[in-house]
Amino acid sequence: MTTIKLHNTRTRKKEVFAPLDQDDVRMYVCGPTVYDRAHLGNARPVVVFDVLYRLLRHVYGPDHVTYVRNFTDVDDKINARAAESGRAIGEITAETTQWFLDDMAELGVLEPDHMPRATQYIPQMVAMIEDLIAKGHAYEAEGHVLFAVDSWREGYGKLSGRTVDDMIAGARVEVAPYKRNPMDFVLWKPSDEGQPGWESPWGRGRPGWHIECSAMAYELLGESFDIHGGGNDLMFPHHENEIAQSCCAHPQGDFARYWLHNEMLQVEGKKMSKSLGNFFTVRDLLDQGIPGEVIRFVFLSTHYRKPMDWTAEKAREAGRTLRKLRKIAEGSERWSDGVDRYHEPYEDVVAALCDDLNTHLAIKLLQDHADNFESSDDSSRLLVTLDLLGISSSWRDAEHLHAEHLYKEQYQIGILIGRMQEARALKDWKTADAIKAALVEAGVELKISKGGVEYDFGWDFDPAKLESLK
Repeated sequence: MTTIKLHNTRTRKKEVFAPLDQDDVRMYVCGPTVYDRAHLGNARPVVVFDVLYRLLRHVYGPDHVTYVRNFTDVDDKINARAAESGRAIGEITAETTQWFLDDMAELGVLEPDHMPRATQYIPQMVAMIEDLIAKGHAYEAEGHVLFAVDSWREGYGKLSGRTVDDMIAGARVEVAPYKRNPMDFVLWKPSDEGQPGWESPWGRGRPGWHIECSAMAYELLGESFDIHGGGNDLMFPHHENEIAQSCCAHPQGDFARYWLHNEMLQVEGKKMSKSLGNFFTVRDLLDQGIPGEVIRFVFLSTHYRKPMDWTAEKAREAGRTLRKLRKIAEGSERWSDGVDRYHEPYEDVVAALCDDLNTHLAIKLLQDHADNFESSDDSSRLLVTLDLLGISSSWRDAEHLHAEHLYKEQYQIGILIGRMQEARALKDWKTADAIKAALVEAGVELKISKGGVEYDFGWDFDPAKLESLK
């Protein structure tokens, strides 16, 4: 059996992954709150854990892995969006959930085995809260039910590496007179008229954020499962609170045994922010003509535990690399008839992924193989490896990555390059530079050397921009 090693946030070290049951490897990842389009940062954990899902399926078999990723469809942000838009909450969550699924599919993301909505599991949440109260780990106060952090001081804070006292001193927590301890967190809260609500032993209300993941994970994966993942911004308080309430409700279980957290994303070296004008949704980039596989490739080029910087140049370089890989892969027998001639990807690429999802190294090794490929046998194996990384799933429909069908544009570009070379020969640098700039603006990538001019089509190639040069 192939050995997988993962960095466990809880132990702060890389560990050999040993599932509880090799016939049923189980993973839970925190999903989106569905009130708007997914931004670029939201997409990073989705892609990261999609790669892990694919790796687990490769090692243990597709029928032996269960992946759960939830949708939070009851939340104050959703309520606010409904109030400002005048639309029904259910209409908003249904629309934005489908947006999310559509956008992630563009990035080559497989759908998990289960995608539970929080509103589908309200009775299970109520039952878990009742159990926590009965065991002395929660209390009711002014229509709220809160988890009593003092009831589990021995375990609270181990994931994030903080003590309760340190957290009280440094945390921004909701100050409420009904709290026994500032760190106590809400399990259930009352709903006003106009807010979504469900009947409960504590009156009409709705669940707090943290309880939903604990209840859904228990119902779908059991009291102990293998992997829990998410962005490192969820480590505290969300994941810390999940552990506390789950371990207190089911003390005989381990909840999640391996915790994985991806680092955050920047744009052009700065934190993504609407105020800085560098805030992008996935749909924004797709609508700009950036293919989903380019976005995915840029994500995978950085190790998941390192901050990732999205830049336009990285996207362009990813497009160039993908075109090269695609041209090689198209020579495979599988590409022509849909049959796998090689069922195993490159061993060194798999080994890189097994070493704490080292996608950065995996891609480097993949490029080395592409640089040294010798036959269609190699290209077939390359395609299988790309499948493992989730990169090649949409290539059959992705004509923007190659130029075989752009005959008219190729002819026109050839004429323009000829005019540019004539101008250069006459030392008419103004004309030569103007043609070059216009070609680049149209998304044509040029390589000028003493031997001549080579060109390729970038992912942002826009033939309409060539019309002005006729």
